[in-house]
Amino acid sequence: MAEHLVFNEAPKFIRQLHNSPGIQRGIKFGLDVISGSIPQPPAAITEGRPVTSRSVPTAQRARKLVYAPDLDGRADPGEIVWTWVVYEDDPTRGKDRPVLVVGRDRRTLLGLMLSSQESHADDPNWVGIGAGSWDETGRPSWVRLDRVLDVPEASIRREGAVLDRDVFEVVATRLRAEYSWS
Repeated sequence: MAEHLVFNEAPKFIRQLHNSPGIQRGIKFGLDVISGSIPQPPAAITEGRPVTSRSVPTAQRARKLVYAPDLDGRADPGEIVWTWVVYEDDPTRGKDRPVLVVGRDRRTLLGLMLSSQESHADDPNWVGIGAGSWDETGRPSWVRLDRVLDVPEASIRREGAVLDRDVFEVVATRLRAEYSWS
């Protein structure tokens, strides 16, 4: 397992990191600050790679849930991937964040947003999934249940992790019971 990660997954991650527009912008910003030049206003977040900017109430996307992770380069239900998600209250800004894939419509993934904010622990629209490799500091995470994100497959920055089947079933059970998924 460790050998596979070191020799197969790590090089893919490094290549994706190297080609990341966000990393390139960060380097440029840092160089501008060091040189004392005034940085240009940031480019609109919609330039370049697609962003996740659309969400719908979960019941409107109800479908059959199937746990089917397969680290084949395409995101599948049960995998956690990273994508740029715009803020609901300010669509000109956003954040690179982990998303649990729960379905697919052709080249659009259906995802549920993850957060490590402990304030979600008591929120009925969120369910705790514990800590995992998607969070490099090992913080526990919560999955938002009441909104499904339409994630363009081309917007995925990297595969983050495979959620354990038992934990996926906790999420699936809530989707079935509260949002008419099957």
